[in-house]
Amino acid sequence: MEDFLYFFSFQDPNIRYVVVGSVLLAISAAIVGCFTFLKKRALIGDAVAHSVLPGVCLAFVVTGTKNPIYLIIGAFITGWLSLRFIDMIVRYSKLKEDTAIGLTLSVFFGLGILILTAIQHSGNANQSGLDQFLFGKAASLVGQDLIVFGSVSIILLLVVGLLFKELTLLAFDEQFGKAIGMPVKGLELVLTTLTVLAVVTGIQAVGVVLMAAMLITPAAAARFWTDKLTTMVFLAALFGAVSGISGAYISFVAPAMPTGPWIVLVISFIAMSSFFIAPRKGILYKQYQQRKYQKQILEENILKAFFHLGEADEQYYGHRKISDLISQRRFVIGRLKGGLQKLVRSGFLKQDREGWVLTEEGKNKGQRIVKLHRLWELYLTEYLRIAPDHVHDEAETIEHIITPEIEARLEKKLNYPSVDPHNETIPYR
Repeated sequence: MEDFLYFFSFQDPNIRYVVVGSVLLAISAAIVGCFTFLKKRALIGDAVAHSVLPGVCLAFVVTGTKNPIYLIIGAFITGWLSLRFIDMIVRYSKLKEDTAIGLTLSVFFGLGILILTAIQHSGNANQSGLDQFLFGKAASLVGQDLIVFGSVSIILLLVVGLLFKELTLLAFDEQFGKAIGMPVKGLELVLTTLTVLAVVTGIQAVGVVLMAAMLITPAAAARFWTDKLTTMVFLAALFGAVSGISGAYISFVAPAMPTGPWIVLVISFIAMSSFFIAPRKGILYKQYQQRKYQKQILEENILKAFFHLGEADEQYYGHRKISDLISQRRFVIGRLKGGLQKLVRSGFLKQDREGWVLTEEGKNKGQRIVKLHRLWELYLTEYLRIAPDHVHDEAETIEHIITPEIEARLEKKLNYPSVDPHNETIPYR
């Protein structure tokens, strides 16, 4: 608790540098990453992140210092060249973009490792710490680094804010942008430049190997929570900021742990949690909806079986046993018993010593499902020209998801027919 209070009091200037630097890089990378993600160019970030290493090394070789301004310029040049390299491979060869990205990543990163190794064996005393750009070391951020990287991050945020509408159109409908005269190629150049700069700002804190995660993972996590771009950008920035602060704190209480990998682990945890628990798109929510839909189909099929038995002996409110229902339709007995109990609790069935019997509400619901089934069979035969003996399975599926609005339009379209393709009566209420 003492460490927690000391850390979040921000009395220590080193803590302030690390926290502010981590949060700024995480937010700027997350916001730019939203547009890269929506443009379906997620792998581009990985290629750029690995391609900035030779630029960092060459900047050091030329200048002999680790001044962040020179390193950013070098990283930006090779990062931007890697994107041009990918575009040229795709444009002038038969290779696909993913192959070009993999090739570019390997070539540039290999070149970077080669130059870095040469620098380490050169005997230059200033080269100490240059290898930290591989995995990052946020704790090494000092005031000058924060000013340089922070300035670049703020410029990124300002450019995205000014061009938000244009970048949105570029991400969602590039062809429409061309049709209305929008400078699409210029905007792509801007987005490419923003992507490279977003990667460059994080290489000291997170490292070239992990920086791609900071670009794409917050956007991927936010996409699970919303379909609205402004909300997605806000959530991605929030997730990035939380991961930046959390990674810095974990690294503070466990000094042996580097900050960059912890930032990536935290944002990855947020992303994985989003994949499972996000409403509407989360895995657990989809499984819940699937189970709910399966139960609905079972219950409606049970009521339909009751109605079919009523049609056969003209006793819709007659008592039925499990054997009667199984003779009408193939049910798994365990699931059938569960469905019967649920229908009793819902008021669609009543149960006594003689078995189960439909309530009026249950009879109406079973009747509606049968009506929808026969209407849909008729629609398939009349409008899609499917043979009557091939329409049953399709109708079995669609009858459970037809809404009252579609039901009304279907009845009107078919002119309220009285019988289905098998000459069975369509039961209107």
